Amino acid sequence: MSLAATGPARFPDATGPLRRHWPLLPLAATVLFLLAPLPAGDASASGKVGPADAASLLLALVCAVQALRGRVRTLTPLGVLVLGAPAAGLAVATVTAGDPYAALPGFVRYLQVFVLVPAAVVLLVRDAREFRLAAGCFVVLGLVQGAVGVVQYATHTGASYQGADIRAVGTFGPGDVMGMATVVAYGLIAAAATALAPGRPARIRRIAAGCALVLVVPLVLSFSRGAWIATLGAALLVMVLAGIRRALAVVAALAAVGVVLVGGLGVGSEMVAERLTSITQVSSAPDQSVTDRYTMWAAAESMWRERPVVGVGLKGFPAHRDGHSSLGLSSGSDTAGAGQAFIKQPLLSPHNMYLLVLGEQGLTGLLALAGGWAALLVAGLRRYAADRAARGIRDCGLIALGLLVWQLTDFLYADIGGPSTVLTGVIIGLAAWWALPSPEGAPPGLRAAGRALDGPAAR
Repeated sequence: MSLAATGPARFPDATGPLRRHWPLLPLAATVLFLLAPLPAGDASASGKVGPADAASLLLALVCAVQALRGRVRTLTPLGVLVLGAPAAGLAVATVTAGDPYAALPGFVRYLQVFVLVPAAVVLLVRDAREFRLAAGCFVVLGLVQGAVGVVQYATHTGASYQGADIRAVGTFGPGDVMGMATVVAYGLIAAAATALAPGRPARIRRIAAGCALVLVVPLVLSFSRGAWIATLGAALLVMVLAGIRRALAVVAALAAVGVVLVGGLGVGSEMVAERLTSITQVSSAPDQSVTDRYTMWAAAESMWRERPVVGVGLKGFPAHRDGHSSLGLSSGSDTAGAGQAFIKQPLLSPHNMYLLVLGEQGLTGLLALAGGWAALLVAGLRRYAADRAARGIRDCGLIALGLLVWQLTDFLYADIGGPSTVLTGVIIGLAAWWALPSPEGAPPGLRAAGRALDGPAAR
C-alpha cells in the first residue's frame, strides 16, 4: 500500500487545549506571578499594583469579553446576590466616608478582591478540569515559595526573628511576613484535599499527599501562628468530609513528619515550641505583637460604636486609630532581614478582617461581605453532602471548602494587605464556583466552541 493511498497523515493538534482553555491563562498568571520577587526593602509594596494585580485586571477584562460573546457560565439569583452585594456595601461605605476621595483607593481594592476577581473565576471556570488546573497553580506556588523559605531558614537569610535571620518569608520579604505562610498554606490545603478525595487516580493522590507533607516544613518555619491555626482548622474539615479512615491516615503521616523534623532533626524545635506556647499566653504574659493586636481590635470596635451602620469609611482606620486606642499600642512592628535594613513598619490595620470591615464599613459592609461568605460555606457544605450529580468532582468540593474555611479562619487574625491579597479573590471565586453551580450548565455558545476545538473525534 502506498503512502498516497492512506491519505495525509493526521497529527493531534497541540494548540487545541491552549485554544480551549486560553481564558484561564490570566487566572493562572494571577496566581503564579506571585513567584516574582519584590524589590528588597520595599516594605510598602502592599499599596502598589504588582504583576499579580495586573493579571487579575486582565482576568476581569477577559471575563467581560467572554460574557459579551455568551461564553460564560449562568449564575443563579443567589449567585448574583452573593457576588454583587459587596459592591453595594462598598459604595455606601465610600459615599458616607468623611473623605470620599481618600476612601476611593480602598473602594477600588475591595472591588477588585471581593467582586471582580471572584465573579471572573466563577464565570470563566467551566468544568472540573479547569478548576483542578487553577488549584494546581496554588500547589506550584506554595512549593516554590516554600523552597525559598526553607533555604532562607537553613542559610540564615530570612527575616529577622528573635535576633536571627531565620524566618521563612519566601520572595515576599520581611515587610510581608504573612505572604509566604499564606501561599504555602493554600498549596498545602489544595494538595491535602486532592490526596484525600475519593475517585481520583491513585497516582495523583500519592503525588498530592507528598506535596502536602513537604509543604508542612516551610509552613512551620514561617513561625506564623495565625497560619498554623487556620491550616489546622481547614485540614480538620477536609479530613472529616473525606472520611474517618482517610483522616486517621493523614494524622498519622503528619505526626510522623513532625517527630522527624522537630524531634529527630531539631528543625526549629525550641522556637516552634515557644511560638506554640505563646498562642495560649494571650492574657497572662502576651508579647508586644499580641498586645498591639488586641489594642487595635478594641480601636476598631470603638470606631464601629461611633458609627455602627456605615463605619468611619474605607481606608479610615489609620486616621481614626490613635483617637480610639489606648497607650499600650506601640509605634509599629520591627522588620529586618531578607535583604532589607531595619524598618519600623506602621500599624495601619487591626489584623482582623471582620473588625476592619466593621470599623470602616459598619454593619452594612459586614453583612454584605461576611454574609456572602457564610452563604457560600453553607451552600458548599450542602452540595458536598447532598448533590449526587457532583460525586465525580468531590475533590473540587474538598479543595473549595478547605480553602474557604482557611481564609475565613485566617481573617480572625489577619486582614487584606500585601501582594498575596489578590489570591483571596481567587479563593472566594473557587468557593462560589462549587457552592453555586450553574442552573443550565455551560451556555450554547460555550458548548459549541468546545466541540469545535475538540474536533470530530470528540463527537
